[in-house]
Amino acid sequence: MSSMSCMSRSSQRPPLPPSWAVECITGALMLLTTCGAGSAQSEQKPNVLVIVSDNQGWRDIGYNGSEIKTPTLDSLARGGVRFDQFYVYSMCSPTRAAFVSGRAPSRYDINGAIGRRSRQALPVDTVTVADVLKAQGYETAITGKWHLGLRPEVGPLQYGFDASYGFFHGQIDKLTHFYKNGDRSWHRNDRFIQETGHSLDLITDEAIRFITRPRQRPFFLYVPYGAPHPPLQETETWVAPYRQSIRSSSRRLYAAATTHMDAAIGRLITALEQTDQRQSTIVVFFSDNGAIQNWPVQPRNYEGRFGPYPVLGDNGPLRGWIGELYDGCVRTPALVNWPSRLQPGVVAEVTSVLDLFPTLVALAQGQTRPEWRLEGHNLLPRLFDQKSVPERVLYWKSWNGKRAAVRVADWKLIVDRQTGAAELFHMKSDPYEKTNLADRETNRVAQLQRVLAQQAVGDAPTPR
Repeated sequence: MSSMSCMSRSSQRPPLPPSWAVECITGALMLLTTCGAGSAQSEQKPNVLVIVSDNQGWRDIGYNGSEIKTPTLDSLARGGVRFDQFYVYSMCSPTRAAFVSGRAPSRYDINGAIGRRSRQALPVDTVTVADVLKAQGYETAITGKWHLGLRPEVGPLQYGFDASYGFFHGQIDKLTHFYKNGDRSWHRNDRFIQETGHSLDLITDEAIRFITRPRQRPFFLYVPYGAPHPPLQETETWVAPYRQSIRSSSRRLYAAATTHMDAAIGRLITALEQTDQRQSTIVVFFSDNGAIQNWPVQPRNYEGRFGPYPVLGDNGPLRGWIGELYDGCVRTPALVNWPSRLQPGVVAEVTSVLDLFPTLVALAQGQTRPEWRLEGHNLLPRLFDQKSVPERVLYWKSWNGKRAAVRVADWKLIVDRQTGAAELFHMKSDPYEKTNLADRETNRVAQLQRVLAQQAVGDAPTPR
């Protein structure tokens, strides 16, 4: 346990709304309507299950035309709402920071994966979505990959979660549960433990235990899987279905890991159904970033036991790979499913992982506060009342700070801060970012450069 108590850490946080205030909030944020069936206020706060995959590319999910089988996710998409332009960040830690905090990760100088023995962490005084839902009466838990602090003293219990289980780091040996340089990572309630079994199955088992235990309060369960992120360790059960259809052995392993995860998600849905909680639970799914193209043998990591993986994910037809600022990295599969509440459909407008914080708070019948400086939009008016999603600025910063990007309406600008080179794309007519219009649209480039500079003002300084 940290030398600083949970109570003292909590006392550093900006204040949450008093319970009497959040219980009395009325109006649009509390309206949960079924499309075409009229408006009605929810009598009961829904359970919230947020599932995140790791390095799953745009075309690594069945409903986007993949050869990889994802029947559970396909079913959730058919019965729910798909987000067609859902934006995240370029690597694991930044997207997770954005989800948990509701703010661009560069505000915390979290621009790349927190790795090795870094002491970087999401600031403990950050008001998180778990904090706010907990204040709304929710039981909160995470089972899976944290990656916002690599030590127990900056584990999930310090950020509003009542219970935590899984691994602190960005990747682990799926069977030994150690990080790539041999550091311990596997924990329960932020205390290191040792267990046997495949990490994906253990994470699912723990999530099911949480779902099925008796409770008097609604729950918020965050299940960030470590699949299909390398290293890849899958049994013949999961590999066999792809032996004839996928020639590359590394792509087969990647497909096996993805299908293994999809089956695990199916187990979570079954647990909800068997405990009569399916109708009262909203399920959110997204990938943390686009896929990685390949993974060479890394002698310093895992004693060189894994790889090479020359062929892994598929972001096509989008351009780019993990760590870049093209849509192949920052636009990922995403959906929301809530039987009997949400009518199936597609949200074609631009949405963001930043939108999840205010949306979940609204679902919990709470309200956000200006001092939290959230950067997303509540999507309930779009999901339930078919209202348009407000336009916003989306802003990205590369892991090394050398590149940055903004998207405003249909225009996206990517700038190399060292050379000054700019790429400008009109995303509606050129969603695959093939034609650089920077030389033709110099006024627009200048305008977006100003927007980029304004966004950068809010960033945390990078330590030298």
